[in-house]
Amino acid sequence: MHIKNWLIGISIMASSMAFSKEAPLVSIPTHDAFFSSIAQHCGKAFEGKVAVDNQPSPAFDAKLIMFVRKCEQAELQIPFYVGDNASRTWIIKKTGSGLSLKHDHRHKDGTDDPVTMYGGHTLGAGFNQIQSFPADEYSKALFAEYGLAQSITNTWQIFIYPDVFSYRLIRDGREFRVDFDLTTPIPEPDAPWGY
Repeated sequence: MHIKNWLIGISIMASSMAFSKEAPLVSIPTHDAFFSSIAQHCGKAFEGKVAVDNQPSPAFDAKLIMFVRKCEQAELQIPFYVGDNASRTWIIKKTGSGLSLKHDHRHKDGTDDPVTMYGGHTLGAGFNQIQSFPADEYSKALFAEYGLAQSITNTWQIFIYPDVFSYRLIRDGREFRVDFDLTTPIPEPDAPWGY
């Protein structure tokens, strides 16, 4: 009887250990290729320029830098610096049902901006080089709450090619794209705000 109880205990322990380990996320080839193409630049920073902006903002008349700062098996963190403003970090995650893109916005003291962690999730396979992230329900509700109704139809796109990384925002009447030159890494910037 004691042996039976001992075996049951071992079995329960083994089951809980198996569940406590993080299971690998199922992913499809296009998502894996896209994710890996960005991750290969881990630890490197690159300068960019605005390639398209049909509603120009003086805020982006500054030095633009992306830094592939943190790479884990299922998450990439890419701060986007606009001059001295280090408030923005793009977070790309494997979710098990695709890829998500979130925008982590912080104040200089590291606290969250009220409009943060907005973004979207892939709806299809996309391509090895291009993924699209239409605004998710959380983001739409956030934009509505803060009077940013025009952003509810946002779709963000990221392109990754051997020589260039592009971040693009599109919606009705709006297009914005920054291209980063991957051929010439630059010195690593300081950590973004809050990190």
